[in-house]
Amino acid sequence: MLKTLAVAASALLLAATASVNAGTLTAQGALKADQPGPQISRYIYGQFSEHLGRGIYDGVWVGPDSKIPNVRGIRTDVVNALKDIHVPVIRWPGGCFADEYHWRDGIGPRDQRPQRKNNWWAGSPETNAFGTHEFMDFAEQVGADPYLSINVGSSNPTEMREWIEYMTSGDQDTLANERRKNGRDKPWKTPFIGFGNEAWGCGGNMTPEFYSNELRRYTGFYHRSAENPTVRIASGANAGDTNWTDVVMKNASHNIDALSLHYYTLPTGNWDKKGAATGFTAQAWTDTFANTLKMEDLITKHSAVMDQYDPKKRVGLFVDEWGTWYDVEPGTIPGHLYQNNTLRDGVLAAVNFNIFHHHADRVRLTAVAQTINVLQAMILTKDDKIALTPTYYAFKMYVPFQDATYLPLDITAPTFTMGDKTIPAFNASAAKGKDGKIYIGLANMDPNDDVALSVDLGTLKARSVSGQILTADKMDAYNDIGKAPVVAPAAFKGAKLAGGKLSITLPAKSVVVVTLD
Repeated sequence: MLKTLAVAASALLLAATASVNAGTLTAQGALKADQPGPQISRYIYGQFSEHLGRGIYDGVWVGPDSKIPNVRGIRTDVVNALKDIHVPVIRWPGGCFADEYHWRDGIGPRDQRPQRKNNWWAGSPETNAFGTHEFMDFAEQVGADPYLSINVGSSNPTEMREWIEYMTSGDQDTLANERRKNGRDKPWKTPFIGFGNEAWGCGGNMTPEFYSNELRRYTGFYHRSAENPTVRIASGANAGDTNWTDVVMKNASHNIDALSLHYYTLPTGNWDKKGAATGFTAQAWTDTFANTLKMEDLITKHSAVMDQYDPKKRVGLFVDEWGTWYDVEPGTIPGHLYQNNTLRDGVLAAVNFNIFHHHADRVRLTAVAQTINVLQAMILTKDDKIALTPTYYAFKMYVPFQDATYLPLDITAPTFTMGDKTIPAFNASAAKGKDGKIYIGLANMDPNDDVALSVDLGTLKARSVSGQILTADKMDAYNDIGKAPVVAPAAFKGAKLAGGKLSITLPAKSVVVVTLD
């Protein structure tokens, strides 16, 4: 494998030369602990749960009569696992499903709710057993804030207003009393509201000009209050469509508090043949990371457009759908988007975390797609068994970054080449946690070579270093449902302090989080 001179691993990584040893790349860096940046919002670690395949049914909802342990029909094992990674926000009910969803289908006695067809996802039956009350209960059990996607594509502002009033009114109006009749006395809060989903596509095939007008109309009938200060989120661009961002920001930026962005990582970049989730080659591994690193450029370009209309960065950029998208597992329903989750996905999650941290001034919420049994899932379920995926463990390792203070970390990152792709061997980010400790997250994308990294700590006087590592012998190692995990965090012994410097030996294909105290 060809190794080249160092280049910038991202907009925040400095270009420089790096020497190369057999099987080990070397890199230099400097931590600027005395130059703190913005807060890394905990909402960067959000989840997306759509009515799709077994994401909700079997994944979250088994019903109160199930033999699978549950609380009011919601799986206890799933709730406990999500609580352990401090999930801050869950987006629901879609996705494409959101713009065909009518909230009244999902309230009242379950045996009287209408059954519909999920037109977007394999025409599967939608029982509506999991509706507003069930989702809000799920979010409360996890300890997460709800992020509700409003139907703009096939609904109207009246239906939106009545749903919000049903959920949030504490008065004696008819909708509030209907909620009470259905079992919930205390009103809920709706901290995040998305006005439509992918309005350029499955949310209505709208132009940005048409959507901007619809957005202004809907937000005009959305009544915020001091008791319920909702963040209003516009349906944003598909990947690199900066014209969408430009038009929406120009026409409606005063009506919103955030604009979404969706980008999925495909190994091939080809939607017709995306690539396999397991059994892939080193070239497919490298192609996958080359494509996920485009997230850096996308955020930079959309942020630059937003800066023209919002230089004070009041409006957040919410990457509320991201993750890997592979060909479905053989023998499964194509429209259910079930794929396995390997070490590659865990490393890729950490790569994206580091990118989001670099843009914490504008990126203040993201939602990986999706939470359970769909795409880049945290959890896979089968009957009463679950598997916590490598992606789940990457989220768990990065918990200390939630609401931490970003610290500049300038790194000289060597590159590696596979076929026609040349990419940085690793990326990294650093922060000061709420506990006062310093955390450095690193993701080694090189499937073959270690990296010997030396970081000048500057003014930081660290007394001790510890860490965790996520890696495995095989690139496509994964955790089987109901079996002990083979890809899980372990104690990391490859970091040392000496002479004001931190030395790290970063193994190939790994995620490492180092703690300095």
